[in-house]
Amino acid sequence: MARTRIPPAATGIAAAVAVVLAVAGWVVFPPETAGRALAARPDVDLPLPWPAGGQASAEVQNLGSLGSRGEQRPVPIASLTKVMTAHVVLKDHPLAPGEAGPEITVDEQAEAESTSAEESSAPVRAGRRFSERDLLALMLVPSGNNVARLLARWDAGGQDAFVAKMNREAAALGMTSTTYTGASGVEDSTTSTATDQLRLAREAMKHPVIRAIVATPSLRIDGVPGSVVNTNTLLGRDGVIGLKTGSSTAAGGALMWAARAGNGALILGVVLHQNPGGSPAAGLRAALETSGKLIAAIQRELPAATR
Repeated sequence: MARTRIPPAATGIAAAVAVVLAVAGWVVFPPETAGRALAARPDVDLPLPWPAGGQASAEVQNLGSLGSRGEQRPVPIASLTKVMTAHVVLKDHPLAPGEAGPEITVDEQAEAESTSAEESSAPVRAGRRFSERDLLALMLVPSGNNVARLLARWDAGGQDAFVAKMNREAAALGMTSTTYTGASGVEDSTTSTATDQLRLAREAMKHPVIRAIVATPSLRIDGVPGSVVNTNTLLGRDGVIGLKTGSSTAAGGALMWAARAGNGALILGVVLHQNPGGSPAAGLRAALETSGKLIAAIQRELPAATR
């Protein structure tokens, strides 16, 4: 069979086309570096003090992403789990602003768990009735694990059935790297990423009841002794108006936060896996410190970037 000779010019054109296709493929399917997908370019590129370890993500609503840092792989999120618990409860039992909602009776399990030295809890007594709103506050402000599980039982009849709802909602929100295994976050097997939790933060801040509760530094609830103090010590600084802390040995420190910019824009962010392996208290301090620096820098740099 005779061989067909390919002219040099055609060979050069074919090579050029191959290069263009290769570059296009790199853009559409970017390579990974050391097992970590390269971060997408932020919509608003600011010089920010991102945490040196763990992972973080932030955005300004109606403006776009401020970027993400760290390998976005699932890690334990501790009590950030309670944000999804509150979101699912309020989807099933919505409350209008100022509405207390139905009364819920504390069961013996919630009382027994209230004295645990192994996890955060709220001091509730069996037979006592609290409104839905008050129980949401006891879960989100002092981070009562026993109250999270009580709400799960009230909503779905049992924690397992409630967790199934949590995972269905996570899938519906596009949280593809998130797995919930409990309502409180005490389980290290509940894992997520900063970018996934940022998706949840957007939804959580649509609930007026959540917005009001997480913005409260402290509150008093009938049937609970003393003041209930918020674990988020950044409230009131640099426009911070919420959201939720989390800490455990495996998770380190975590913080989902919301702040208002000077022009009223809502800024949302998540910082995960700060100082894991140490004490939960040290991890939480690291998450609060890192988040505080990040929020202050965003507030400082954002006005000039958006003129």
